[in-house]
Amino acid sequence: MSSNRAGETHWIIPDAYIPPESTGDLISHESICVLNCNNENVNLVITIYFEDRPPLENILVEVAGRRTKHIRTSSLEKYDEHIPLGVPYAIEISSDLPIVVQYSRLDTTQAELALMSTMAFPLK
Repeated sequence: MSSNRAGETHWIIPDAYIPPESTGDLISHESICVLNCNNENVNLVITIYFEDRPPLENILVEVAGRRTKHIRTSSLEKYDEHIPLGVPYAIEISSDLPIVVQYSRLDTTQAELALMSTMAFPLK
């Protein structure tokens, strides 16, 4: 049994978007940043919601105990279906143990690149 139960088991990121273009050596991308303070591994179930199509559901990811994992959203897929570039979407993350979730976007569509990071919204 873990002694540290930091975080929540249900998180929402309502504003997600992978920029379709990049400039220079850095590629525009987004990451779901997960911190697992538990001794045990945590199993995530990720759902991606879109404005104009059914969601990508039941994307499974494991995060090792007492570790962090940065999950590039461009790597998420279900039945060979990926998140398209340049399309707004939202993210729901459920886990079997409490975790902490942060969301980051690197936008390199211009030479003056932008990095945005925010905490996800925890549901209780």
